[in-house]
Amino acid sequence: MNIGMFLDRDGVINEVLTNRVKFVNKPKDFHLLSGVGEAVRRFNDLGFKVFVVTNQGGIGLGYMQETALEAVHTKMKKDLAAFGATIDDIAYCPHKPHANCACRKPKPQMILDFAEKHDIDLDQSYMVGDREPDIEAGKEAGVRTILIGNRKETRADADMFFPDLISVAQWIG
Repeated sequence: MNIGMFLDRDGVINEVLTNRVKFVNKPKDFHLLSGVGEAVRRFNDLGFKVFVVTNQGGIGLGYMQETALEAVHTKMKKDLAAFGATIDDIAYCPHKPHANCACRKPKPQMILDFAEKHDIDLDQSYMVGDREPDIEAGKEAGVRTILIGNRKETRADADMFFPDLISVAQWIG
């Protein structure tokens, strides 16, 4: 079996809600956070399968098309490749917030689908997010959860807390 590192995208991998970026609807709006390239490469080197699981309600709300999201993800992979880092697979929920679909975090379906597809041992795997829905999805899927950043949200349910993704990578190995 493989071990998975499940990563939320916005706020974990790339900037969002900053002076430079409000939403990431185009490749030009995508900017890796400091240390992310090195962190993902370290996860790769340690043998983790690295996955992105992201809610992208802007598609359901009509703010962006799936082709634009694919272009953003192509830029993300290219930016990570400059660090020798790779993402094994990407899943996204395109549905509107409150659509009550099975794939939108805090529901765990994206994680569970990857676990089946890539033979992932959920007990040994991690979900890293910057918001409570990420942590809830990880808990529901049966993975260890890590909340990163400094948002003023409830942190009670996460197993661990770190300021950023590179701190997680340094702790793990």
